Amino acid sequence: MRLDHVSYAAEPDGLRATAARLGAALGVAPVDGGMHPRFGTRNVIFPIADGRYVEVVEVLDHPASDKAPFGQAVRARSADGGGWLCWVVEVSDLAPFEMRIGHQSDPGNRHRPDGVELRWRQIGVKGLLVDPQLPYMIHWDTPRDLHPSAGGSADVVLTGLEIAGDPQRVRTWLGLAADYTSEALDFTYVAPHGTPGLLTVTFMTPTGPVEI
Repeated sequence: MRLDHVSYAAEPDGLRATAARLGAALGVAPVDGGMHPRFGTRNVIFPIADGRYVEVVEVLDHPASDKAPFGQAVRARSADGGGWLCWVVEVSDLAPFEMRIGHQSDPGNRHRPDGVELRWRQIGVKGLLVDPQLPYMIHWDTPRDLHPSAGGSADVVLTGLEIAGDPQRVRTWLGLAADYTSEALDFTYVAPHGTPGLLTVTFMTPTGPVEI
């Protein structure tokens, strides 16, 4: 189990402008990620160190975005001004989560502009609509050399997440021990005054720490 990526919903001026601001802050060039036909969304990717990436995502005027939970979540977050949408955990086996949550994982795919199709399965996305402090889980069916982090900047490292929510709720959701702490990342939890969710992501860059 590891943090795979974090997703940022486009702000009112759209995907490209939002991605340009994040790219300037991180010092990483944006990569056109293409469309998610099942979800009615498209994204721009920032590959970074440790096999991780940052995703800026925008909802499309497409029927799928009204039906798919991910499309609904992106639309709602962008309508609220945009910002951090979620964090996503990669797991080697989705079966324990399927048993605990009570339904099968869903397929996902994305067509890159160069025609390459990326495929994965995911579960827990509906939680973004009701309790966005919780990550969803992903298992990649695509070879590792096609993972969105491939060729990422080794100089930009995701170091921490600040989450409005309850750490014990997150540990239970992920099937972790009650006293579990991450050795790889700094997780900070604050009591939410409003909706729980991902508040801030911190990176170490060649110019120093950057908090977004």
